[in-house]
Amino acid sequence: MATVNFSVPDEVKQNFDAIFAGQNKSAVIARLMREAVEEERRKERRARAVEALLALRGRAPEATDAAVRAAREADRP
Repeated sequence: MATVNFSVPDEVKQNFDAIFAGQNKSAVIARLMREAVEEERRKERRARAVEALLALRGRAPEATDAAVRAAREADRP
């Protein structure tokens, strides 16, 4: 198991100690770090998905305003 040592503002430490009093603070920190890692991975996946969609959009054939309007009206009763 690794040991992590970092500094935080006094106010953050005081609030953390108050909120998580009586709990295993190492376990809480480990859980929060896991959540932060997973959130960052989700952000990266979302960014890659957006890039892929934009790349597909760039290859899509262009449609004129008239063609779009005609397609919309064609399916309306």
